[in-house]
Amino acid sequence: MSSIEIYSGDYCPFCQKAKALLKQRGYDYTEYNVQLDDSRREEMRIRTSGARTIPQIFINGRHVGGCDDLYALDRKGELSPLVASIQ
Repeated sequence: MSSIEIYSGDYCPFCQKAKALLKQRGYDYTEYNVQLDDSRREEMRIRTSGARTIPQIFINGRHVGGCDDLYALDRKGELSPLVASIQ
């Protein structure tokens, strides 16, 4: 299992954007489609303390937030070191 996890859904532009950034940076991730699996949606809510929006992204078990949060980490130069700490 990848140390980057993304809870996502079909036709979600923010999910697509977050996954595109991860792919662009060359990072593998495990994707959980919460629209197809209600148990994954509940798991996401528990892990995020109640978040209902997608995507929700975890790196090495740490909740980093959604798409905007992922891009903010990248802009600040914090995404690569965070991912590097798991490899």
